[in-house]
Amino acid sequence: MADQFDTRKKIIENSPKPENTKSVAKGRAVGITETALRDAHQSIMATRLRTCDMLPICEALDEVGYHSLEMWGGATFDAAMRFLDEDPWERLREIRRRVKKTRLQMLLRGQNLVGYRHYADDVVREFVKRMVGNGIDIIRIFDALNDLRNMEAAANQVKREGAHLQLCISYTISPVHTLDLFAKQARDMADMGADSICIKDMAGLLTPVAARSLVEAIKSKADLPVQLHSHYTSGLAAMAYLEGLEAGADVCDCAISPFSMGTSQPATETIVAALSNGMLDTKISLEKLLPVANHFSKLKEKYKDIIMGISGVDINILLYQVPGGMYSNLQSQLKEGSAIDKLKDVLEEVPRVRREMGYPPLVTPTSQIVGTQAAMNVLVGERWKVIPKEVKQYFLGYYGRTPAPVDPDIQRKATEGEPPITCRPGEKIAPELEKLKGEISAWATQPEDVLSYAMFPQVAKDFLRKKFARETLINVGLDEPLADGTYPV
Repeated sequence: MADQFDTRKKIIENSPKPENTKSVAKGRAVGITETALRDAHQSIMATRLRTCDMLPICEALDEVGYHSLEMWGGATFDAAMRFLDEDPWERLREIRRRVKKTRLQMLLRGQNLVGYRHYADDVVREFVKRMVGNGIDIIRIFDALNDLRNMEAAANQVKREGAHLQLCISYTISPVHTLDLFAKQARDMADMGADSICIKDMAGLLTPVAARSLVEAIKSKADLPVQLHSHYTSGLAAMAYLEGLEAGADVCDCAISPFSMGTSQPATETIVAALSNGMLDTKISLEKLLPVANHFSKLKEKYKDIIMGISGVDINILLYQVPGGMYSNLQSQLKEGSAIDKLKDVLEEVPRVRREMGYPPLVTPTSQIVGTQAAMNVLVGERWKVIPKEVKQYFLGYYGRTPAPVDPDIQRKATEGEPPITCRPGEKIAPELEKLKGEISAWATQPEDVLSYAMFPQVAKDFLRKKFARETLINVGLDEPLADGTYPV
């Protein structure tokens, strides 16, 4: 397995690499990160875009002049194995082989990596090592509570691997989330070795006025490039981008027009055109975006039955500060329980629960935790009578330090008197890597398979069994590739 990895690493190392410039601020040419290969399809079609849909357009994307291509991490890792029967590591390698000028970027959930729980430090270090070795240039790391301790292990390994470390401020609104707090976090991130800082507005709450003030506050404390990430759900994102860029931000996340707006990002072509011939010109030509837009227009037609997301503005985002994905999940859960008439009550309960839980930003996994508890409170008819295991773990400190103190009475009820931890949660997890290697050794054909198993044990085990059987057939010449270069199951 080690030899296979070394061979792939040499291929990647010997291919032309994009320049790893630390900032575009000096020239004030604004950078554009294209999200069509990751967050855009995660936002509008439940992360169902296949690798074979991506590969034909890679060379054209590489010619555009993007700051980076976000194409890995987030929910793509899970969805690739669970729903598409694809190896996420192979997707990364195939895109890297085709994209030789532009940096590849991914989203990492801190100590959660690309999963939904905290993993041991040895798993975190190995995961970062492998993803950089397979071709990732920029690693964007966030934590749902903005607890920098949950970013430490991954951030340290990114620096060791020589990749670009981008640390995120998960933007939210509450009495404790002030400009001073965000600016201090930016200063602390710079001290951790961040190469850039991302304002991650997962709910589309960032107003133009707030964007300008926040960028100025961050820049006053940290001499680093700032990147803007927002969703169009509330209709504010493009205006927020313009104000933030004029205040000194360096890069913004956009999606090619067929996969843009709604619950996705602002359209790439729109932002490029809006900034053209001004002081913030992106230096990207609309002509080079045409083949990209045409390709994704065809994909939008191909997947029209599963394209979802909000086509216009959703006022609930602004009223209840509930991200689009969380809103959709609450709708779905209540429909399944024949309680859709309770939706307004649940939405009104979310801010109360969030306050009692110390104002966590609503992003994976805290959005699910807060949303589930709010629904429980409404459906049971008594607040905090039923408390799920994840909520108990939250109150015990296993998700990290909360932005504000939690309600002490509710904490005592949730923890049943058990004392909360105060250390970095990752310190409580024993090393896992060697144990995981032993459990999956029969089906692992590459070192990365162990990490896939670590993230999603049952899903990965089922996937790896099929993959092992398929590769065995290929090795003895009993299986032939399809026209797109992939192999049948």
